Amino acid sequence: MTRLVGALGLAGLLVAAFTSLPGIVARRLEMPARIEPADAIVALGGDIGPDATLVGSSLRRAVTAIVLERRGLAPLLVFSGVRVGTGAEEPEVRAKLARSLGVPGNRIVTVLGARNTREEAIRVAATLRARGARHILLVTDTLHLVRARALFERAGLQVSPAPTDDRLAEVSTPSARVGLALHLLQEGLARLYYRVAGYST
Repeated sequence: MTRLVGALGLAGLLVAAFTSLPGIVARRLEMPARIEPADAIVALGGDIGPDATLVGSSLRRAVTAIVLERRGLAPLLVFSGVRVGTGAEEPEVRAKLARSLGVPGNRIVTVLGARNTREEAIRVAATLRARGARHILLVTDTLHLVRARALFERAGLQVSPAPTDDRLAEVSTPSARVGLALHLLQEGLARLYYRVAGYST
């Protein structure tokens, strides 16, 4: 049995690395952007270093959201995120970046404490309802958007997708294809969990 699992794992790794299958699957799952005026721009939380340095998805989502705000697409810019071990708060670190790039402080809203996308949707929706905002530009990674959009719509918001990466499926090296395959697997398992738990349909 162990040998069979190992063989299947190796076969899956080879398929991911040396075929176009990960790219084909990713292209089928990608949600096209719909960039339009909204009541708020919402950047979901992501990776943040232990020293409160914005990295990876957190930085990518923050920068995308700031660019959209600078285009005048919404009067509010919402940053969600967590508190790291040092006590630094991801939303405030991102807000500081936004202010340094010219976003007025009274346009920035921070939402702290959500541990996953479902909790982000609930907390952000409650915060925006109190401000009379309903239509959002939702900023997150392409493959995360399908699950995130469903959760935010379930929380009562109208969602326009604003993906941070529009070329995720265009990978040209074995390592990039394996990375994409792992991303697809992670997102697939998360969607399955949310469906089984009744968080999405």
